[in-house]
Order: sequence, then structure tokens, then C-alpha cells
Amino acid sequence: MLARLSDEQLRTSINLADAYEAWLPLARSEPGYRDRLQWKTVAGRQYLYRIRDRHGNGTSLGPRSPDTERIYDEYQAARSDLRDRVARLSPTLEQTAAVYRALRLPMIDSYAARLLREFDLRGLLGEVVLAVGTTAMAAYALEAASLFDAPAHATRDFDLTWIARERPNGPVLWEAMKALDDTFVINTERSFQARNRDAREVELLVGTERAAAASAEPMRPVPLPEQDWLYRGRPVRRIVCGLDATPAALVVPDPRWFALHKRWLADKPARDPLKKPKDRHQAEAVWRAVREAMPHYPVDAEFIAALPDALKPVLQQLEAKDSKA
Repeated sequence: MLARLSDEQLRTSINLADAYEAWLPLARSEPGYRDRLQWKTVAGRQYLYRIRDRHGNGTSLGPRSPDTERIYDEYQAARSDLRDRVARLSPTLEQTAAVYRALRLPMIDSYAARLLREFDLRGLLGEVVLAVGTTAMAAYALEAASLFDAPAHATRDFDLTWIARERPNGPVLWEAMKALDDTFVINTERSFQARNRDAREVELLVGTERAAAASAEPMRPVPLPEQDWLYRGRPVRRIVCGLDATPAALVVPDPRWFALHKRWLADKPARDPLKKPKDRHQAEAVWRAVREAMPHYPVDAEFIAALPDALKPVLQQLEAKDSKA
């Protein structure tokens, strides 16, 4: 049986999600108001300038006129309003995150939380990539309103799977990673992996269906047919905390397909033998959660009929294990 979350834990997880989702659009808008508008006198005439840095460098928006005065007033009002709203929301978000951590709700590695938050701010999470691997377990625990018996923050590596169908204009994932941490470099021996100076590793995976869309990224994942399974179904989005009590969004594959994929990996001949027990354990934990606490992810005749032949025996393995639990 699953260890279900208490009412207090449920309230806190809901409050954290509400606070984060209210903060997110404001945080996404902030970069547009980092510059300041300033009047400058040039040759005896005033001009409105957008100032980009502390040295006063900027771009002229035109001479003073009713139009530029309106631009100035609207920009100043919007900038002030945005800052006030962020200032009001930030303490609530921080306090709720601290309570979340104190109640020992599902958490992830703090560095992974920083990366996920940066991806979410840039609109990449759930649109370009999904989080997979151990990190994803926290989202499934919250989706099931339950606690798993193994922590989701036990690993330093961080796995992503590429999901975008269209090739973005440039290396959007790499740009986000380098903006957060400019020490990231590509591992020349494993081109799908990036490392920073602290030996943190980020691995990018991709299925055969969408490999071409990832071609602009410096990380070069090898297309894997089994990754295509993770494109199916309905992804899960949940707000979690890092171990340092900083909030982040997790968007992860449909739990049914994740469990089947993980259980299949546990028997894959080429799989690292040291990873197989964890694969099996995570698959069985998520499958049990699906069966006991996720009726909105049914394992019905329609779902079973859509399974590829390779996963039909895997389904039987999971169902047999679940019936004995």
C-alpha cells in the first residue's frame, strides 16, 4: 500500500503550486523591464532613451513628444506594478516552500531545481524537454498524493528527454544551461552529456521520431526507439522543492508509459547492470501508484490495445508484481 499524504501535506503542496504558478508569469515578464527609460538632452532637445547598462549605454526612442511621453509613463507604471506584485508574492512562495520542506514532501536535488526553474522561465519545460529518470519520481509521488519509499533526490545526474516536434531557432536548451552556469561543457566522450565544473551532469535523450528537432543543440543525443514511448499519453506537471527549499516545476512523461519504459530498461541487455535494480524499483513504484491512486490514468482496454508488442510482456510483469504487493 502507498503511504498517502496527510491533509496538511496536501494543503501545502497545493499552496506551493498556487504561489509558484502565480509567480511564474511575473518572473517571465521581468526581463522585459530590466532596462530603464530616461530623458536625455542632446543639442538642446530632449530624447527618450532606453538605458541598457549602468554605464548609460542605450538606444534612442525618439524626441520628446506626446507619443514618447506616453511610452515613458506606461513603461514606468508597468515596471513599478510588476515589481510590486513580485515583491508581494515572493515572501509567500518562500514561506510555503520552507513549510513544504519541513513537512518532508517529495523533493529533488537543489541543482536540478535551479535548472528546471530556468527552463520553465524560458518556456522550455513541457514544450521542448521533459524531466526523466530519478528526478521525475517526485512528480509522480505528488500526482498520486503519496510518498515513495526511496527519495527522489539521491542522484547528482539529471536526465532530460527532448519532445519538441519542430527544430527551434538555435540551441535553446544549451543557452538556458549556459545562462545559469557558464561552466557547462560537452563531454567529448559522451556527446549527449554536459558537465559543469562541479561534475554535475546533464544528459539529453531523444526518440527517433523527434531526433531531427534536437539537431541545433550542442549535446548530441543518440536517437533511441524506446524514448518514443515517452511521447505518448499525458505528461504530468507538478511543483516541487529542491533540498534547499527553492521551488521548481517538474514536467514528466505520462506515468503509465514511464513505468513501462523503466521496467523494459531493467531487462535491456545493454543497460548498465548497476542501474537495472533502480529501474525495476522505480517502475514498480510508479505502476503501483497508477493502479492505486491515479484513476485519471487508466490502464483500460484502449490503453492496452495501444501498446507496442515490445511492451506487452512488460505490462504482464508489472501487473503480476502489483498483484503480489
